[in-house]
Amino acid sequence: MPSPVTDNTVPWPDAEADDYVAKGYWAGIPLGTLLRDVADRHPDAPALVDASAGVRLTHSELADRADSAAARLLDIGMSPGERIVVQLGNGWEFVVLTLACLRAGIVPVMALPAHRRTELAYLARHSEATAIAVPDRMRDFDHQELAHELADDVRSATDGPWHVLVAGEEVAPGGIDLRALCGLGDDPKADRARLDVAPIGSRDVAVFLLSGGTTGLPKLIARTHDDYAYNARGSAEVAAVGSDAVYLVSLPAGHNFPLACPGILGALLAGGRVVTLPSPEPARAFATIAAEGVTHTAVVPAVAGRWLDHAVEHGADDVETLRVLQVGGARLADELARRVKPVLGATLQQVFGMAEGLLNFTRLDDLDEVTCTTQGRPMCPDDEVRLVDELDHDVPGGEPGSLLTRGPYTPRGYYKAAEQNARAFTEDGWYRSGDLCRRTPEGNLIVEGRDKDMINRGGEKISAEEVENLVYRLPAVAQVAAIAMPDPQLGERVCLYVVPRPGTTVTLEEIRESMGQIGVARFKLPEHLVLVDELVSTKVGKIDKKALRADIADRLTTGAPA
Repeated sequence: MPSPVTDNTVPWPDAEADDYVAKGYWAGIPLGTLLRDVADRHPDAPALVDASAGVRLTHSELADRADSAAARLLDIGMSPGERIVVQLGNGWEFVVLTLACLRAGIVPVMALPAHRRTELAYLARHSEATAIAVPDRMRDFDHQELAHELADDVRSATDGPWHVLVAGEEVAPGGIDLRALCGLGDDPKADRARLDVAPIGSRDVAVFLLSGGTTGLPKLIARTHDDYAYNARGSAEVAAVGSDAVYLVSLPAGHNFPLACPGILGALLAGGRVVTLPSPEPARAFATIAAEGVTHTAVVPAVAGRWLDHAVEHGADDVETLRVLQVGGARLADELARRVKPVLGATLQQVFGMAEGLLNFTRLDDLDEVTCTTQGRPMCPDDEVRLVDELDHDVPGGEPGSLLTRGPYTPRGYYKAAEQNARAFTEDGWYRSGDLCRRTPEGNLIVEGRDKDMINRGGEKISAEEVENLVYRLPAVAQVAAIAMPDPQLGERVCLYVVPRPGTTVTLEEIRESMGQIGVARFKLPEHLVLVDELVSTKVGKIDKKALRADIADRLTTGAPA
């Protein structure tokens, strides 16, 4: 059996936890129970729409399905505290399974559909998962086959059964039909009664999110029922998501942004409706907004740009119900921000945050200058924020500094990661986000960049170190540096500077093929290669990535050859 989750997490200090309870941030009630209570208050209100699958559920129907699915998870031998890797697309199955896990106390590990063998095997082993949930196929990739291969690889880590749950038309032998598991049970009342007495604490881990860390593969962020419920409820309040809200999920649902900022959980906790869509492709997204009367949604800057272009070319009549467009995941260019209201008619809400906790929002009644040029201010009065220099001294007002934060929904450490925690958290519990920010006199933050070695490709955070380690597997590579290359659509792309070994050649195609063969997510594959005789170094002998970033920007501007 896997080790208990709580054995490897870092709790908030007792005094601060008590303070968060006293101030009402922590409700002391598990997330699944909170969602069940909402269903009791709004039983007939629409809760979930998956138009592509023809599924429409009220709050009561969704809660009953979640309870039936939770009971079936327990029936196959899973127990509260066990982990399940969830790699599903945006659809009703993701929502029902997530709510079922919250009710049963089973902890979902939120993988992404783009992840492949390398990432999934790591997540399964590190979390000591005993199950995985996947689609049968997505975008011509056989997720079901990979899931069964992984089962053989990681079963030894759990020393017990390993379950493969599959959402699709054909479930291979040895798999469990996820759609059947997430159907309504024969006796929903009995399923509910069984779960209402389940041994789940509000300070237990509710979900594992993935970090966008700079060192190797993602770290696991343990979010508790108390802190994650507040994350979702507080975000819903700031975004004016109430019982009349219709929230469109088109970004990958396992990301913190569309899951709980306010996302799926925030909309459901408010008694609103969630609409799922496989992707944010403009034509389909606009048609869905019109058909379902969508009022709120979240996108990354690259998607916002595509939506604006589509609206200019085809008109924005389809999005007239859209009240709030949240944009986050990366810095939104001021010129794009200024176009949102005139072109789409919706109020822009910039969101700057992290799966590790702190969320900043522009407010819906902010002046345009604030909304379009800043990334907002903390959601909670008890969010603590410092901007510091390289010695952890606070910088003067208006000066850029590295962001440190603590608060009621910012955990105090990663899961089972003592070495990384020593780097990412101070001794007194401040999280080092790696963001360089300035603070305006009004308290709004302006993101200036990163002080970590990370590439932000359209909101997907990629560790430069991880990419470099993979490229070093090629015998012809003597030295490599992965850096962020500016891109007008995605913000940044992965660029490599490579020193080949004497007498050899290195091509971008070879590198991409090599990484693909070992099962690396496609969004991590390099998209530009510069061959050099040597890598420029700093005075202390480290590769000077600041100089390399300046070099590639200059090459792109002048058209100089790679």
